[in-house]
Amino acid sequence: MARDDALRKDLSVLQIDRSQKETLEPARRSLGRIVLYAGTAVILVVIAGLALYRTLAGAAEVEVQRPGLEAATTAGEVVLTAGGYIVAHHPIQVSSKVVGKVAWVGIEKGDRVKEGQVLVRLEDNEYQAQLAQTKANLGVAQAKLKELETGSRPQEIDAAKAATDQANANFQNAKVNLERTEAMAKAQIASPSQLDLARTQFEVTKGQLESAQKNYELVKIGPRIEAIEYARAQAAQAQAAVAYAQTMLDSTLIRSPIDGTVLERLVERGEMVSTMNLGGTGGVKASVAAVADLNDLQVQLDINQNDFPRITPAQSCAVSADAYPDRAYQGVVAEIAPEANRQKATIEVRVKILKPDAYLRPEMNAHVSFLAPAKPGQNTSREVLSIPRSALLQREGKNSVFIVDGSHARLREVQLGRELGDHLEVTDGISPNDRIVVHVPEGLTDGQRVKVKAGG
Repeated sequence: MARDDALRKDLSVLQIDRSQKETLEPARRSLGRIVLYAGTAVILVVIAGLALYRTLAGAAEVEVQRPGLEAATTAGEVVLTAGGYIVAHHPIQVSSKVVGKVAWVGIEKGDRVKEGQVLVRLEDNEYQAQLAQTKANLGVAQAKLKELETGSRPQEIDAAKAATDQANANFQNAKVNLERTEAMAKAQIASPSQLDLARTQFEVTKGQLESAQKNYELVKIGPRIEAIEYARAQAAQAQAAVAYAQTMLDSTLIRSPIDGTVLERLVERGEMVSTMNLGGTGGVKASVAAVADLNDLQVQLDINQNDFPRITPAQSCAVSADAYPDRAYQGVVAEIAPEANRQKATIEVRVKILKPDAYLRPEMNAHVSFLAPAKPGQNTSREVLSIPRSALLQREGKNSVFIVDGSHARLREVQLGRELGDHLEVTDGISPNDRIVVHVPEGLTDGQRVKVKAGG
C-alpha cells in the first residue's frame, strides 16, 4: 500500500497544471510576435542594403563643387588672353666675396631662409692666420706711437744732462790746457806742435759740448710732432689692415641677403668657390645658391606687337596657373619692356601677382587675362557666379554643365558671361546652391546614377 501511495505522488509531480498553462500562453504569443517583427525588420534592412550597394556599385564617381560667388572687382571685359611663365621678381645668385674651399653646406632646395642666415661656410685657416698677423702688426705700431706720445723718461733726461756736464768739463779742461800751452809757446817753452794739439783738443771738446747741449734740449722737449703724426698714421694703417682681414674672415660665412626660399643649391662640400665666373673651370663655382622671395612673383609674357595696344601700365588682370586651373589670382601690369624683340616681333610684359600663395612656383605655366578699364558709372562691386573651365561641356552646340540632383547627374544648359582667369562667369542656368560636376568623367550621361567623392 505504501508503495502505491509513493507511485501516485511521483505521477502527480509530472501532471501538467492547467491553471499555469493558461497564464503563460499570452506571454508566449507576445514574444513570438516580437521575434517575428524583428526578423522581418532585419530582412528588410539587408534587402535595402543590397539594393543600395548594387545601385552605388554601378554609379559613376564624380567630384563636385559649388559655384563660386565672387566680387567682380575686375570690372572690364577681357581684351586679351596670353600665356607665359611665373618668375620671381628679384632672384638672387648668392656668391662669395673670397676664394676658398667649401667646408659645410647648410641648405637644401626648397628651404626657407632668413636674412643673415649662414648658407655655406668656407675653410678659414688662411684667413685666421692673416688676421693674427695684422693684429700683431697693429700691436707694434700702437706701442711705437705710445712711446712717442709719452715723451722722454726722467732717466733719459738725467742721462742727457750728465753727458752735457761731462762734455762741458772736458771743454773747460781743454780750454785751460790751450791757454797754458799758448803762454808756454810765447815763452818758447812749448813747441808749435804742442800748441796745435792743444788747439785741436779745444775745438773737439767744444763741438762735443755743443752736441751734448742740443741733445739735452731735444730730450727735454720730447719727440717731434711730425714723428708722432707719422707713428699715428702707421697705427691707423695697421688698424685698417686688421679690419680688412676680419672682413675677409667673416666672408667665409656666406649668408642669405634676404628672407626667401632656396631655388637651387649650387655647391657641395669640397668644391672650390671663386669671386668670379671662371667658365666652369675645374669645378670652381661662382655662386653657391639661388634665392628668391616667393611672395614677390610675376608672370613673364611675350605679347605680339599687334596685340600690344590692348595693354596699358597698371592694367588689371586675372591670373591662373595651368597646374591649378581652379585657383584664380588678381594681377596688375607692372613692367613693360622699353624695346621690342625684333626676331619674335613681341614685347615683354610682366604682370605682378598681387596675393600669391604656396601653390605658385617659379617657372610654372600661367595664363593672364587682360581686362579693359571699367566704364564711367559701371558698378564694379557686383557679385557673379563662376564655374571652373573643367566643368563646361559642349552638348549639341550648347554650353552645358552637369549638376548632382540627389543620386543622379542632370545636364543643364548655361549662359556664359565674361572670362575670370581660369573660371567662367555664368549668367543663367545654375544657382549658388547647385553642386556642379568638375572634371566630368568620360561617358557621363544625363540621368545617370552617380556617387560623390569624399569631401564633395
